[in-house]
Amino acid sequence: MPNGGTGTGWSGRNMHQLLTELPRWVKTSLFVAIDTALVFGCLFAAFWLRMGAYDPDLYFRWSGPLFLILPLIGSGLFIATGMHRIKLSTFEAGSIPRIAWVACGLVLMAFTVSYLIGLRTPRSVPMILGLLFFLSAIGIRVGGLKLMSTLRADGRRDPVVIYGAGVAGVQLASALRRGGDMRPVALIDDNPGLHGLVVAGLTVHAPGDLESLIRTKSAVQVLLAIPSLGAERRLELCQQLADLPVEVKVLPSFADMIATGSLVESLQTLSPDDLLGRNAIDPGTPEVANTYRGRSVLVTGAGGSIGSELCRQILKCKPHRLVLFELSEFALYAIERELKLLPEAASVEIAPRLGSVCDRSRMDLLIEDFGIEVMVHAAAYKHVPMVEDNPTEGARNNVIGTLTAARAARDGGVGRFILVSTDKAVRPTSVMGATKRLAEIAVQDLQTRATGTKFAIVRFGNVLGSSGSVIPLFKEQIQSGGPVTLTDARVTRYFMTISEAAGLVLLAGAYATGGDVFVLDMGEPVRIHDLATRMIQMSGKSVRNAETPGGDIEIREIGLRPGEKLYEELLIDNTMLPTPHGKILRAQEDCPGELELRRVMAAMEREIAAGDGDGVRATLAAVVTGYQVPEPLVVQPASSTSPAE
Repeated sequence: MPNGGTGTGWSGRNMHQLLTELPRWVKTSLFVAIDTALVFGCLFAAFWLRMGAYDPDLYFRWSGPLFLILPLIGSGLFIATGMHRIKLSTFEAGSIPRIAWVACGLVLMAFTVSYLIGLRTPRSVPMILGLLFFLSAIGIRVGGLKLMSTLRADGRRDPVVIYGAGVAGVQLASALRRGGDMRPVALIDDNPGLHGLVVAGLTVHAPGDLESLIRTKSAVQVLLAIPSLGAERRLELCQQLADLPVEVKVLPSFADMIATGSLVESLQTLSPDDLLGRNAIDPGTPEVANTYRGRSVLVTGAGGSIGSELCRQILKCKPHRLVLFELSEFALYAIERELKLLPEAASVEIAPRLGSVCDRSRMDLLIEDFGIEVMVHAAAYKHVPMVEDNPTEGARNNVIGTLTAARAARDGGVGRFILVSTDKAVRPTSVMGATKRLAEIAVQDLQTRATGTKFAIVRFGNVLGSSGSVIPLFKEQIQSGGPVTLTDARVTRYFMTISEAAGLVLLAGAYATGGDVFVLDMGEPVRIHDLATRMIQMSGKSVRNAETPGGDIEIREIGLRPGEKLYEELLIDNTMLPTPHGKILRAQEDCPGELELRRVMAAMEREIAAGDGDGVRATLAAVVTGYQVPEPLVVQPASSTSPAE
């Protein structure tokens, strides 16, 4: 049997389950009985130690009544002090004083009974009795705890190393001993003063010993238990731990742990987000809060990855009303249900509405009925291969839908309109990227004739963990044993977290002056091959390649797909202006004139209506800088490719 199973129908875990499921009154009665017997045994041992000889007849001749009365008094003390109610699973140093008080009570009662009855009990016997009972009661409980732990584990608990010998690390070690499938075997801490000490029954080691500990202790996980760690040091540690041949889990902030209510349940697998070290923009900053507080806000595509996070952060700004607009019924149901459970929702009217952004009458009605003051447009088709295979629908949603929503906002007197865009709109090689760039151009053109509405465009890179992104696929492939598939080892992408992307959108809306294109300083691009390698390592597995043929999971290249680029860009040119936020820049980009754009849009609508995909591509190529109609390619089956971010 794997993991040391016995193969029989009865095991230590069965015994553990049987004992833990006993009624509480049975457990407490058992403890009272054991402790009562312990009083008798300790009194007998006290006489033996005092007399220096084994002579039961002498003990009972001198103090026979004491052997009957003291255990009965002891059982009363146990019940009176609640000693019998100390749960074995939570026995720790805090329970010892209660046992000490009971031991002192037994000493006092032994003296009193001996004096009142006139027994010939040596004066040192009660003192020895108290000490023996104190040590024995603790020993029995520690032994019982160890026995229960052994029965529960039944040889199948995974050895783990805890990084952090502070309060959180000690509490985590204690919690793991009491339950779960992990067994702490060592502590790691940066403080040299702790190295070599034994804390919570575990030896504290230096960080340099971690790799050897993993090998010698056969550890399968490292648990980072320093919730108060600063962002910079946390990033540094996460990057170091990610290179180890074990799975890494981390404790979140103290606030998140309080919300979870359990240290063990709070543990989270180290994610690629932790390795980026990117900080989300605080929705509580004055610029963001003042833009949305007390206003009626409409979010299109509210059920999507970006749209739902936008809704969460807007809710924290305390708007008067939040209208959720979504084409998918289930996605709308899910985000409405989630938002209404948040404490911020108590003072905000949340209105879920189904519909398409391509429906002008629906958009007009929403703006009028709810008095929309701010519109955040996140509705889009973004999956590159999918849009490549469905160019007319991609153009209908991304181009016509955006133009419809923007015109409705202008004509309805909406104060701000914010378009969520992508770095794939810069010199695009895909239909998706080209449609997003044409949507940007349409919004920029509208701004030239709009006086009451401030239009803004927010352009950012790939969002970690969003729907259709590469991260969930890699996770699924790793869990199934591989291979992990990527298109080309040279592919690089800019990455950001969902919360950071949403924060940028909201902050850009606050900075908008009209026709702005905002981009984020996203740092250095990340090689997708390196990301796949890190994710395999973070799962506690190794990469299988020519250098390490005995590795666990292979990384397999399958070739670039139609419309995919090796490298992404954020700017069409290098002209950028600063904004009040250090990481947000304002791009200056030209767009076609009004007459030219009208001609392009008219042609686009005709081609969409006719279902002419080639015509859509040709029209996009005529107006979008960098886009060219691709040569016919053989498309890989969808099941064998990694989705573009």
